[in-house]
Amino acid sequence: MTAIYLLFILMLSVFVGFELIRKVPATLHTPLMSGANAISGITVIGALALAGGEYGQWSTWLGAIAVFLATVNVVGGYLVTDRMLAMFKKK
Repeated sequence: MTAIYLLFILMLSVFVGFELIRKVPATLHTPLMSGANAISGITVIGALALAGGEYGQWSTWLGAIAVFLATVNVVGGYLVTDRMLAMFKKK
C-alpha cells in the first residue's frame, strides 16, 4: 500500500514539475539552474552524512554513489549555467 502512495507522489511531482518548467520564460532558466545547483549541493551534504554514518554497509555504498551522482549533477549544472551566461556577454 505504501508503494502505491509513493508512486502517486512521484507521478504528481513529475506532472507538477513539468507544468511549472514548461511555463517558465527562457530568460529565467539561468537563475533557476543556479537554484537547482544549490539544492544539489545540499544533496551532497546529505549523501556525505549517509556515507560516513554508522548505518551499515549498504548505506555506505548507497551514500558513496549518491555523493558521486550529486557531485556530477552540481558540476554539470554549473558548467551549463556558465555556458548560458557566456552567451549574454558582449564580444
